[in-house]
Amino acid sequence: MNLFRSEEHIRNWSRFDPAAEQGIVSLADLVRLFSGNFFTKRLEPDYVTRRAEYVGDFLSAVAEIGKTKPFWRV
Repeated sequence: MNLFRSEEHIRNWSRFDPAAEQGIVSLADLVRLFSGNFFTKRLEPDYVTRRAEYVGDFLSAVAEIGKTKPFWRV
């Protein structure tokens, strides 16, 4: 993961790959994604049995922030 201060800096980076454009995510959206059950419940005893539910929630959050291309498939 590389952190940049703006999308403009990402696009000006010498190693920027337009094919990975779907990977550009704002900090607020990253916080939203990583705050979901898919990540926060990993130490719960029933995590493995409920993982499918958590993946569904994660994919819903991904879609809500507009990231729908194959880059985001779990």
